[in-house]
Amino acid sequence: MNQGTLQSLLAADADKKRMEELRAFITYHNYRYHTLDAPEITDDEYNAAFQALLRLEERYPEWRSPDSPTNRVGGQVLSSLETKAHTRRMYSLDNVFSDEDWQGFLKRLENALPGVEDTFWCDPKMDGLALELVYENGRFVEALTRGDGEVGEVVTAAMRTVRNLPKVLHGEAPERLEVRGEVIFRRKDFAALNDRLRKENAKTFANPRNAAAGSIRQLDTSVTASRPLRFLAYGFGEVRFGGMPVWRTYAEVMERLQALGFETPPGGRLCRGSGEVEVYYASLAEKRESLAYEIDGVVMKLDDLEAQEALGYTARAPRFAIAWKFPAQQATTRLLDITVQVGRTGVLTPVAELEPVNVGGVIVSRATLHNEDEIRNRDVRVGDRVVVQRAGDVIPEVVRAVLSERAPDSKPFEFPHVCPSCGQEASRLEGEVAWRCVNVSCPAMIRQSLTHFVSKAGLDIEGLGQRWIELLVSSERVRTPADLFTLKVEELLHYERMGVKLATKFVDSLDRAKKDATLQRLLCALGIRHVGEQTAKTLAATYADMDALRAADPEELQNLPDIGPEVAGAIKAFFDDKPNVELLARLKELGLWPVRRQTPETAQVAAGPLAGMKVLFTGSLSMPRSQAQRMAEGAGAEIVVGVSRKLNLLVVGDEPGSKLEKARTLGVRVVDEAGFLALLRAENDVSAGDSGNAAQDSEEGKG
Repeated sequence: MNQGTLQSLLAADADKKRMEELRAFITYHNYRYHTLDAPEITDDEYNAAFQALLRLEERYPEWRSPDSPTNRVGGQVLSSLETKAHTRRMYSLDNVFSDEDWQGFLKRLENALPGVEDTFWCDPKMDGLALELVYENGRFVEALTRGDGEVGEVVTAAMRTVRNLPKVLHGEAPERLEVRGEVIFRRKDFAALNDRLRKENAKTFANPRNAAAGSIRQLDTSVTASRPLRFLAYGFGEVRFGGMPVWRTYAEVMERLQALGFETPPGGRLCRGSGEVEVYYASLAEKRESLAYEIDGVVMKLDDLEAQEALGYTARAPRFAIAWKFPAQQATTRLLDITVQVGRTGVLTPVAELEPVNVGGVIVSRATLHNEDEIRNRDVRVGDRVVVQRAGDVIPEVVRAVLSERAPDSKPFEFPHVCPSCGQEASRLEGEVAWRCVNVSCPAMIRQSLTHFVSKAGLDIEGLGQRWIELLVSSERVRTPADLFTLKVEELLHYERMGVKLATKFVDSLDRAKKDATLQRLLCALGIRHVGEQTAKTLAATYADMDALRAADPEELQNLPDIGPEVAGAIKAFFDDKPNVELLARLKELGLWPVRRQTPETAQVAAGPLAGMKVLFTGSLSMPRSQAQRMAEGAGAEIVVGVSRKLNLLVVGDEPGSKLEKARTLGVRVVDEAGFLALLRAENDVSAGDSGNAAQDSEEGKG
């Protein structure tokens, strides 16, 4: 090796060390500035270090690190956002709106877990985009939106540009850590962003939440990088501690997240007893408008993590946490007209047409009036000055008329008892408030049903939006969802602005949707009354196909979680309706007939010692109940939530409650924890009993 080569290598080694020092320096000062809001150096000093690192990384691209703070500048352009399943489901929160509701929540906690300590971690409910960040061995590797709770969009590249996001965690970190939180805009940053967009003659955002969601979902990450987003951590998903001490309280969780380098919702604190919670809520409500961030309430979580696990979750939300929402924000405007819309189920809904008004940062020009009775009770008339609010800070509604400003010649609104779309008489069933069009050929109902069928809430058929549905229905080419799957490229060419490329794309999307449809998606798409996403999921997990579901009687359906008499009746009514039967027959003929799929995981456990058994746990065990449930599922069991004749095995701990008595009455096999563990060690020596019907059992409360 000659002297010149040696000097070159030494210089390169020095540059590499300098790059590492600059990265550590910039990362530290990013944390001081963006997370702690306590800078230690000037902007000029920071910029000089940043530019020096950029120059070195351009000179030595092979040493560029994905954790480098220079990656925050963005520039990556994605073709689309991929999706990925969460390791653990991200739930929503149930809401309360009054002190009475809050006391009801406390009572439910006490009933479900007698003697539970009423100590809560409380923090502001941020108004942003919910996200999950994944860290492995302390390094940021992935970011997912909440999505539907089960599957989210991958937004890793965009999140790398967020200034206060730690790419490398401080100190010792778990082997795997899923951090959950909110991407938000501060008020001042949101105002500045909209000012800039107005100057660029670009579309502005209605509120900070929309701005956050739109920024993170940008395919061009340089756009994301140009916006002053912040991530606030408030919880966790899966954690593999790797020998580190486990978390035991939520206060400890928040303390550890801060120590690892995360910014958390400002003003979060531990409240002991309901009185402290109420004082905290009142304090935040009073100073809501003066805070740096938009908030719409307070979140309360039981501090004891073991108690959280014991309480578990409903279909959509944790039982151990609640969001106490602030009173709705209101504004006054003029009611210009009342129009009536026809929904996909035929319901006639009155809509207030308003002079546009700003309500809590959102411009509102239309608001629901609910139904005929509500209009009469509130005595709302065209021409009135009216008070408008966003219910739950989301859905605009008319609260009341300002009677002191009513014109003397105003007249009460007469609700039409005919369908505004097809002109046929509407009907109102006894005991119901809604007027309905009963004409199955009503164009408005057809349009709404088809729009729902192809939407993200239905089969999610790409490219087939409301405009094309309108054209297809008005031409009478499409009248039912089945008609969509008979469309041909050549006939689509007759429609205005439809070329060969677009027509082919439409047909391909329909074919793909037909092939990829799951039973859950089809159930959602059909718009069965009272059957939402979670109920559809339950039905799809229980029945093999539509024929099996159609054969189920209402009593059987009511044994399923979250399905009561009304929902069971609606499902049965759907399958008893002749047009629906004909529609399903056509869909089956066309090949749109999904069946319940057996996953590799279920196939693997099918031969376990508890294969085919329905198992329920009650009482206190020596292990967390969720752990026992996972052990049972790993042995092939299906976990149910209530006692019925279909239950095969009840595992009891201390203080089992009423479920034990009912199980004995029905002749269900009962074992204690030791007996359960013995069954797990056995080799298929337990009969599954009558497992021919896969229906789950209804919840009757914790035992």
